[in-house]
Amino acid sequence: MNKELESFKKKIKGKKAAVLGFGVSNRPLAKTIVKWGADVTVFDRKSEENFPMISEYREMGIKFSLGEGYLENLKGFDIIFRTPGMRFDIPEIQRELANGAELTSEMEVFMEVCPAKTYAVTGSDGKTTTTTLIYEMLKQEGYRCFLGGNIGTPLIDRIEEIDGDDRVVLELSSFQLMTMKNSPNVAVITNITPNHLDVHKSMEEYIDAKKNIFRYQTESDRVVLNYDNAITRSFIPEVNGKLLLFSIKEECTSGAFLKGNRIFYREDNTETEILPIEEIKLPGMHNVENCLAAISAVMPEVSRESIIHVAKTFSGVEHRIEFVRTVNGVSFYNDSIGSSPTRTAATLKSFKDRVILIAGGYDKKLSYDELAETIHAKVKCMVLMGDTADKIETAYRNFARKENIEPVPVIRVKNMEEAVNAAYGIARSGDIVVLSPASASFDMYANFMERGNHFKEIVRHL
Repeated sequence: MNKELESFKKKIKGKKAAVLGFGVSNRPLAKTIVKWGADVTVFDRKSEENFPMISEYREMGIKFSLGEGYLENLKGFDIIFRTPGMRFDIPEIQRELANGAELTSEMEVFMEVCPAKTYAVTGSDGKTTTTTLIYEMLKQEGYRCFLGGNIGTPLIDRIEEIDGDDRVVLELSSFQLMTMKNSPNVAVITNITPNHLDVHKSMEEYIDAKKNIFRYQTESDRVVLNYDNAITRSFIPEVNGKLLLFSIKEECTSGAFLKGNRIFYREDNTETEILPIEEIKLPGMHNVENCLAAISAVMPEVSRESIIHVAKTFSGVEHRIEFVRTVNGVSFYNDSIGSSPTRTAATLKSFKDRVILIAGGYDKKLSYDELAETIHAKVKCMVLMGDTADKIETAYRNFARKENIEPVPVIRVKNMEEAVNAAYGIARSGDIVVLSPASASFDMYANFMERGNHFKEIVRHL
């Protein structure tokens, strides 16, 4: 019997619950807590016509406050479930907290009541790939596994299926972590670079949110940090659990690292050779780092044989340097997940030859100065669109001027269709076209998946 779950069910029964946001994670949440006896109202800025399934929820007794001014009705609630993208310190929420309401979220409740061993991954880049590698390695070893969180799969509605022998692997964003008061049994931080500064008030707040992934651990827990990243390395003195590091530059006393071109794992003075990096199916040194992080998270629970099998066969997650097709000798890759300059830089470095880059999108208030150098080294032509087109081009031209070098050609377009056609129009047989926007999608698309799918659809019709 899951005592924590039964206790939460008793606590929420008959309580007035506000679910803020009617997105992917909060839809199953609303259904689950109404089933557990809560009096549920869902709040969302979008109007009713955006939710064709709404009648199904109303039939369950769920009420709605939608459209402009949707938070005006947030009054008199016992418990508030925040959607990850909403800040916790907005006046409407703070007013309710002052009146005695409790603030939580789908993921916070899941972490509170989950009976299984939990592995969670956060970071600026590489979260989804590392999370999926951990999941695949555990599954290959024979564990019954559940994959969820920011990766797009809420798990609250499956909590009654999960038992103590299972393994749960989660991807957690800084937004989910901001108010988190429970840390996983195994915490992984892939790296930290400037990101989401359109939502976070400062870089310091962003970093502090990430620390919640290990802040509440005990001595029996484990934390995996990137030794090569200055910010994550600075967390070492704050670690409560067992510290494991991964590095492509240094040999670690505990954790996974490179020695020459081979991966090794070391713990408790025992060193194990895993495999040479050329046998990893995923391309690019950033994916070697993702493998090192995953290995550090699952050892010694997972055998060397299971790790090698996954490393050699796992071909990646959709929208992450995803091969789409070759048309008249021109190869197209979808890296729509590339929503920050550092991620796009890593993608460009994974190709041996210069590429034609399609970039630009919603502005997360990030600098493109460091990306400019990688663009010059790895790009033969840039096709720019969206809100950040000016920022990317300006940063690149400033770099070229400063270095006194001839800039690569830049083509400006209005939308994805124009971008694909422009890139294809200048490409020659043997060229590579990569969508890696270095920006979020919200100026034109609901999310990076929609953006990547649109790109693939256009490429398939060339």
